[in-house]
Amino acid sequence: MSLRTFTLAAGAAVLLIALPGSASAASGQFRYSYTTADGYEAVGFLNNPASGQCINLAPAASEPGSASRAPKNHTDATATVFLGTDCEGENYYSLKPGRGASDRLQVRSVVFS
Repeated sequence: MSLRTFTLAAGAAVLLIALPGSASAASGQFRYSYTTADGYEAVGFLNNPASGQCINLAPAASEPGSASRAPKNHTDATATVFLGTDCEGENYYSLKPGRGASDRLQVRSVVFS
């Protein structure tokens, strides 16, 4: 390997190390309401949720026929909430950062951009 090739490769390696990576999480908190199996009202939350990955909301998503409601996006990313699990289905709604939805909006999964 010539000195010039070595210098170019070393320079490229330094650039890769110096460049910041893309964010892998939304900063902040995502909240939602749900009813427990005992009939109590509760609030679930996700702190600094992963970006680009579907998250099924628990515990409501694990109980057949139940859904969470009233999502509030207090993160710095857009949250797309779905009525279906695994971020599937035609029923979805996008919440911009700092926005919330009414108690009527039912959700079972969410993905952050």
